[in-house]
Amino acid sequence: MGKVVPESRLTVETICESTVVEKLEHEISQTSHVSYVELRQRNLANGGPGDEAVKEEPSSSESSTGQWRPEANVRITRLETEGSFDWNKLLAKDPILLGEVSYAERSPLRYFIREIYSGNSLRSTISVGNEKKRQRVYNTMFHVPLRCERLILAGFFVCLDSFLSLLTLMPARIIMTIWSFLKTRQFQRPNAAELSDFGCFIILILGVTTLQLTDISLIYHFIRGQGTIKLYVVYNVLEIFDKLCQSFGEDVLQVLFSSAEGLANSSSDNMTFELMRFILDETIAIIAFIVHSFILLAQAVTLSTCIVAHNNALLALLVSNNFAEIKSNVFKRVSKDNLRSLVYHDIVERFHITAFMLFVLAQNLLEAEGPWFESFLTNALEVFMCEVFIDMIKHSFLTKFNEIKPDTYSEFLEDLSKQTLNENPEDHRKNLTFIPLAPACVVFRVMAPIYATLLPSGPLLWRLFWIISWSGLTYIMLAIWKVLVSLSLRSLATWYLNQRLERKQHKD
Repeated sequence: MGKVVPESRLTVETICESTVVEKLEHEISQTSHVSYVELRQRNLANGGPGDEAVKEEPSSSESSTGQWRPEANVRITRLETEGSFDWNKLLAKDPILLGEVSYAERSPLRYFIREIYSGNSLRSTISVGNEKKRQRVYNTMFHVPLRCERLILAGFFVCLDSFLSLLTLMPARIIMTIWSFLKTRQFQRPNAAELSDFGCFIILILGVTTLQLTDISLIYHFIRGQGTIKLYVVYNVLEIFDKLCQSFGEDVLQVLFSSAEGLANSSSDNMTFELMRFILDETIAIIAFIVHSFILLAQAVTLSTCIVAHNNALLALLVSNNFAEIKSNVFKRVSKDNLRSLVYHDIVERFHITAFMLFVLAQNLLEAEGPWFESFLTNALEVFMCEVFIDMIKHSFLTKFNEIKPDTYSEFLEDLSKQTLNENPEDHRKNLTFIPLAPACVVFRVMAPIYATLLPSGPLLWRLFWIISWSGLTYIMLAIWKVLVSLSLRSLATWYLNQRLERKQHKD
């Protein structure tokens, strides 16, 4: 019978017999197919004798075995001897054929050594990246944070320019309007811009007056006496109402400006209706912005409590509250427009934090005893840098999870530059919306006591002289800042738009 198969391999032969037979059948089938093709070509070349040979071959197969056999191109040769199952020869020819069996025969030590020299240790759970993955990592770590911070910084100065316009341009226009009326002694219907300025001026005056009647020390001690958990809830409630007031204040002020245009352009028959509507919208705006001013004042006092009182628990609470912002934003699906709204909200929030820092600085100047500046500077930088760090992480992973390219922030900056140059007045969806009325009320409220300490004691006229002098000096300083900020913004916006245009032309 030939070679005797060892008894230890009988089990392996039984398992793998079908696999080997199928492999051999496939090889024999291919060989038979090639032979058939060669015979067919010979038949065509010689004029037909080969065809008879091919036809006779199946008959001879049937006669020799007594059973039916397929044609030559699918003919299978039967394994007639056990010598065909010589596994050593088969494994020598095809080592991969019985890979699982060879693995089972190896020792654990050989398996471990093979794993050491077989490549990457984590190849079974993670694949090798490509250039796209590398670019994605670089975007998350470098490109998105830098472009996002550049956009937020530019937006901060746009908000500062609007804030300075409220404190410089609006009073100048009102004074010019009053002077024109006193000079001509004739009443002329004000235009829409003048009515809008008068409406904002009334809101500002009433807001500052209302905040002046507020006892900040009472709010300070109330917040300081609260527990950590309760303070956390209070601060979150204040943040939520701040966002609601921002959204509602935008609508209210737009309605007020619309009423101002309607009143300025109305006919004499319709003037009473337009005037009543303007008064109603002005009343709603006054209430809305006074409430918003109170909310910002409470937030500023809360931050002052954490910094001035040297309460590390409260300061850690505010820092952890910023980290909670990552959880609420990062794992959401956002579109490009939603990302624009989110980054614009971060710009406004950054400006509010700066106003709160000014409030805390003023409180320290008025009430702090002993060395306080170093501690204030350390805590203020901690809060501010934490806000910057949170924004960078938030936007980096927002763009990663939503597959948004870093160039999106460059497009936002391009739209902001056009807004600075007033090149897209019709597309208001791409504009940064910021209303400085409520922050201005808070700043006036905290700066008024500081100016009061600078006034000398004496007669009323002498004090009035110093009030006018300090007010005039402050106005001149604010006007200089306004001019510098506006011209710098316009110059940088023009330069950036030219750079974007050159880049687009280069790509095309």
